[in-house]
Amino acid sequence: MRRTLTLLISVYASVPVFLYLFPWLLSHAVFAHLLRVPFFVDLSRPQDVLNHTCNFYLNTEEDVWVGVWHTLPASQWEAASGRSADWYQEALGDGQPVIIYLHGNVGTRALRHRVELVTLLSAAGFHVLSLDYRGFGDSSGHPSEAGLTSDALYLQQWAKTRSGGSPVCLWGHSLGSGVATNAAVRLQEGEAAVDALILEAPYTRIGDVAANLLLTKIYTFLPGLKDFLFDLLEKNQIEFANDKNLKTLTCPLLILHAEDDNVVPHRMGQQLYQVSLEAQREFGTDDRVAMVSYPADLGFSHSNIYMDPSLPEIVKKFLQNSRR
Repeated sequence: MRRTLTLLISVYASVPVFLYLFPWLLSHAVFAHLLRVPFFVDLSRPQDVLNHTCNFYLNTEEDVWVGVWHTLPASQWEAASGRSADWYQEALGDGQPVIIYLHGNVGTRALRHRVELVTLLSAAGFHVLSLDYRGFGDSSGHPSEAGLTSDALYLQQWAKTRSGGSPVCLWGHSLGSGVATNAAVRLQEGEAAVDALILEAPYTRIGDVAANLLLTKIYTFLPGLKDFLFDLLEKNQIEFANDKNLKTLTCPLLILHAEDDNVVPHRMGQQLYQVSLEAQREFGTDDRVAMVSYPADLGFSHSNIYMDPSLPEIVKKFLQNSRR
């Protein structure tokens, strides 16, 4: 019994020590990119999991190639039969909105809830570009906050030049919400604001999520735990500060968050909604900020908002209003 207790105490005490000595471990935990689930899916063959989807790769930086799936609006499926990748690119200019889906950590663009969401958006008439950031899926390179942001920016600009004036919307889920707001800030600073921004299960800052995890709460009695985590994240140059970003953004914003989210607390989405409302009120654009909260009894949790049958209409209405 004493040996077991001694072992448990040793393991308990060793975690903060290991994180301090090897801060890169926290980076791997944040991105979880090495968990390439689902296994045994050939990402170069999207047709195995999605209808009328073209796979391609973009060279976002020197020695960095990222994998992307382009899923057509359902109305284009018949015309797409037997068409080449060039035809898919040209189809981006057909007048339908384009959604760039920036997923969360863990897994690839083939993860079930991501495929289900893309299927829903395709049926609603949207083009969807699903990106696996550097280091994720079959993309090369190693993930970092700056790198993920660069990948999203490159894809947005690539899509914008081919969209024929159709709106290009950034949709960020969980970790991807930070990528989306980072990219939106960069675009706005370059005087080319993003057309619209959708944040699904967004957090205030990534450190706030880390401090809220069950594993972290085991150490809550330790003084300065949150400061310790934020210091480690800073060493890894990881911030993903949605709260700071939304204080400057003036683009149309839609936040989607389930009240029973067990990863990113619903209150964080509410905080971001208030931050954006106050910031955009100064510019008279607060009427373009919206939030949809899903009651806990629906059971949507962190990744199942795609199960809302009214989601397509919510997104359509939001994008229509964003073009006013």
